[in-house]
Amino acid sequence: MSSTDPILHIVLIEPEIPQNTGTIGRMCLAIGAKLHLIKPLAFDIDEKAVRRAGLDYWKFIDLEVHESISAFFKTVPSDAQKVFIETRRDRTIYDVNFQRGTYLFFGKETTGIPKELLETYASDIASIPMFDERVRSLNLSNCASIVAYEAIRQLQTR
Repeated sequence: MSSTDPILHIVLIEPEIPQNTGTIGRMCLAIGAKLHLIKPLAFDIDEKAVRRAGLDYWKFIDLEVHESISAFFKTVPSDAQKVFIETRRDRTIYDVNFQRGTYLFFGKETTGIPKELLETYASDIASIPMFDERVRSLNLSNCASIVAYEAIRQLQTR
């Protein structure tokens, strides 16, 4: 991997809320990450739609839209680190030794990461610690930021 490759890859599987995707896109631009969106998307990301939403930075985002999760996986190097973020797991993001170019996967807001992926990549799942069981989950854009900045913190301290 060259130094011009993205520091991280943020993968949103079938995102549903445009504001979350816009916020994550802005974070990707700020940190030098590539954003991957897996269809179907629940909103438009054409030029008119993003301009209307005030996303004047959207054209600068390193963005790739994939027709399906299977099409996406055909583009991922087989040896790339993959981390699937899901709630309530024993392994947390603080147990992961992040590498430059890691693919961070986030599921759609209402249902999370598809069960088949969780079964296939069971050893690659991590969660963000939550200390009050009354909290079911965190906002998707918050999760992406928390995990991405933990990965960057690790990468910068090595």
